[in-house]
Amino acid sequence: MAGVLRRNIEVMRAQRREQAEAAPWPQRLAQRITDFAGSMGFVLLHLLIFGGWIISNLWGPEFWRFDPTLVILAMAASVEAIFLSTFVLISQNRMAAAEHGRAELDLQINLLAEHEITRLIDLVGRLAAHAGLASDDPGLDDLRRDVAPEVVLDHISQANEEDHDRGS
Repeated sequence: MAGVLRRNIEVMRAQRREQAEAAPWPQRLAQRITDFAGSMGFVLLHLLIFGGWIISNLWGPEFWRFDPTLVILAMAASVEAIFLSTFVLISQNRMAAAEHGRAELDLQINLLAEHEITRLIDLVGRLAAHAGLASDDPGLDDLRRDVAPEVVLDHISQANEEDHDRGS
């Protein structure tokens, strides 16, 4: 693996760690709860708790039956589901914000690369002209012009609106 690639991976990992550590404690707590809720340990814990609850209330001795209709179990499971879904949403919002930052970085790198490639095409074209080599590719003139992101976004928005108006 190239050194620059290894360095980039390490920089991204370090940045991810720093962002996780800098998150407010409620977000860190929500992430830990979400991580646990998505594990097999969570599933096994619930199998034990709910299984034990159901067995003791349906088939256990009379003095073990504290919830014979399982209404308390249903209520507890509902409250747990409300809180778990909230923790998942908090974690997803944090991940979406991080993804937005990575998408912004991708866009900036892609725009920079496009600009550099445009400059290289122009330079190679001028070198070829200086050397007396003719280009028979009519598309090169288009490639020598920088892309204006706002124009591309306007075209995409217009195309999306036309598709929406057609019901596509």
